[in-house]
Amino acid sequence: MRPRRGGRVVGAALLVGALAGGAAGFSGAALLHETTSHNAATLSQQDGSGATTPDGSASGSPNAADASAETAAANVLPSVVKIYGTSASESGSGSGIVLTANGQILTNNHVAELGVGGKLAVSFPNGETASAVILGRDPLTDLAVIQAKDIHDAIPATLGKSSSLQVGEQVVAVGAPFGLESTVTSGIVSALNRPVTTQGQLSDDPTTIFPAIQTDAAINPGNSGGALVNSAGQVVGINSAIRTATSGGSGESGSIGLGFAIPIDEALPIVQQLRNHQQPTHALIGVQVIDATDSLGLPDGAVVQNVTPGSAASEIGLKPGDVIIKLNDTAVSDSDSLVADVRAYRPGDKVTLTVRSKSGGTTTVDVTLGSDGH
Repeated sequence: MRPRRGGRVVGAALLVGALAGGAAGFSGAALLHETTSHNAATLSQQDGSGATTPDGSASGSPNAADASAETAAANVLPSVVKIYGTSASESGSGSGIVLTANGQILTNNHVAELGVGGKLAVSFPNGETASAVILGRDPLTDLAVIQAKDIHDAIPATLGKSSSLQVGEQVVAVGAPFGLESTVTSGIVSALNRPVTTQGQLSDDPTTIFPAIQTDAAINPGNSGGALVNSAGQVVGINSAIRTATSGGSGESGSIGLGFAIPIDEALPIVQQLRNHQQPTHALIGVQVIDATDSLGLPDGAVVQNVTPGSAASEIGLKPGDVIIKLNDTAVSDSDSLVADVRAYRPGDKVTLTVRSKSGGTTTVDVTLGSDGH
């Protein structure tokens, strides 16, 4: 299935730096509270037992040992929708995850922004359709929440915890690749905290970096905004980007088993702010960094180039030339990995940096992360 004239199938964004013509993004962990008077709800996460849907209703709790791709698909399929976007110049489609019974839907910003200056519509798995409006979107994290109109009985997804994932664990991706709604693919978690750099679709969208869940479950254009779920059918990620084998790629490029999802734990604080019509905030150290290399030319940390006055970095005495080599217990291989690591935290969180000075000495320092929202 292909988009209409002048359109595009939205979804898995191509990775910036590896291929031209990318699109996507990420950031953010917490409970979400519905602020509208209709269908007030608390979004909750489960660890695999006694699962609860995002609006608080009880769901099944499959035994993880007996769970299969079939079980996972059956649990999540009713909660993944197809999103259509149409403007004066283009049209396309992507995917979304139902958050509440009254039709609040989580998706990627690069899907929702098809409705900027245009229209959005949603097709639910039961055949129901509705027009939709954007509640909020955050290009830096590639997250958005839309509201389907006059919906009262949508089936919210069950949210799991991405922090519980293990490399090699079975996962299932659900969405509408190339417009083929309710498509299920399966695979494993190939890697965790993979720094992924993507670029939004609009001219003013920022380049962003997020600590992705990497999977070999097939993710294709149109899957973006859809669910990556664990074997119990609980959402652990939002499918967002792919790497393709083509050079100078296009939005039509397909899966080669390298797909990337935004971890749900990091996404939820941003989603909360979007649902509350707040400006999203993101954690900052307050430095500009470039890649450091060792004597063999291999990655060896992130070199501080500039320190923002009054920032967290300034307060702890970081200086140009310092090399950040670890954040908490996670090694920092290069500048992208540092940015991705910081994106996994929230403003006000305390972390420990391991820093190598120009003289070669190594120190550790505690820092309270700042905010771009001041």
